[in-house]
Amino acid sequence: MLVVAATDARATSFDCRKARTPDEIAVCNHHDLSLLDTEMGALWFAYRQLPFLMGMSAARRDDEGTFLSKRAACGPRVACLRELYRERNKSLKEGITAALRELGREQER
Repeated sequence: MLVVAATDARATSFDCRKARTPDEIAVCNHHDLSLLDTEMGALWFAYRQLPFLMGMSAARRDDEGTFLSKRAACGPRVACLRELYRERNKSLKEGITAALRELGREQER
């Protein structure tokens, strides 16, 4: 049975009241995973706002799908989920940094 306080129901990038899969339930039930997921949601939002070269939007969607598949494969294993989120957040930060650098170069031209 999943019990989540009403104030925590939206602490993640998805609604914990609708969590059904083992990975979603684990994220909702572990504060550190919820924080990592919230960070990822914010990074993903920023990343999606940045313009990219042709074809990069499809790559972003592919990366998102890969992450969700890997998260599902972790199931309820907290250590697996924690590592996966850390890798995803690092990757998103690197993507944002690279995109901002590229935008800066374009503005200098």
